[in-house]
Amino acid sequence: MLNELLSAWPIALALMGTGIFAGILAGLLGVGGGIVIVPVLFFLLQAFGVSAGSAMSIATATSLATIVPTAISSIRAHYKKGNVDVDILKLWGPFIFIAAIIGSLFASSVKGGVLTLIFGVLAVLVAFNMLFRSGAPALFKELPNKIIQSLLALLVGGLSVMVGIGGGTIGVPTLTAFNMLAHRAVGTAAAFGLIIALPGVITLLIVGSTPTDAPVGTWGLVNVPAFLLIIPLTVLFAPVGAAIGSKMNQKQLKKAFAIALLLTGSRMLYSVLAG
Repeated sequence: MLNELLSAWPIALALMGTGIFAGILAGLLGVGGGIVIVPVLFFLLQAFGVSAGSAMSIATATSLATIVPTAISSIRAHYKKGNVDVDILKLWGPFIFIAAIIGSLFASSVKGGVLTLIFGVLAVLVAFNMLFRSGAPALFKELPNKIIQSLLALLVGGLSVMVGIGGGTIGVPTLTAFNMLAHRAVGTAAAFGLIIALPGVITLLIVGSTPTDAPVGTWGLVNVPAFLLIIPLTVLFAPVGAAIGSKMNQKQLKKAFAIALLLTGSRMLYSVLAG
């Protein structure tokens, strides 16, 4: 029993560190904590005997579960600063919600390798966007018509929920491409994250089938112990990240994170293609 407790400490510390880092990034860069949580859980679970496919499915669902309270904390901080666009939420919200449910059903029925591939490609694209378009002018002067905005909302919701990330990873670059101020895009995308994660995690809890090699405490596809260790720290540190982000030039920080994300995404792609 003592040996089991001692062996669990490194995992617990790694998950707690993940929670702190994910929370700060959620508020600081608007990329969503899931972009950190998913790959960490993916590699951690495999280190303790879980297959790559099962690890990705569990990492995706568990990440979505952590995003719910984290997003609420982040939204409150950004709303107080006036950085949440309520009009966009009213238009985009229903479409993001529908896409989140459909994407969750898809994620629960496909092999984990497919999700790993999607996440790897998305991570690499996000990294390149952060590296080479940081500080670049907006692609468009304003948001398109409502039909195109609805399609964009479906894309943001569907892709995000399938790989367990919040709305920021795709939502922020999408909104800034249409000339929205960066801080307002981050705050609005934080609200996207709640609309994505809540229906997504409920769907995965109901329809998700627990893998046979899942670690103890996995309900549906959500690992409850990991959730309980990560979430208090993400909630605590998301406002810290938002406060830091409002006071600093983020260009160099974003580049450093982008390089780390590029390496992580490449490693995940390699694990799929080499396997």
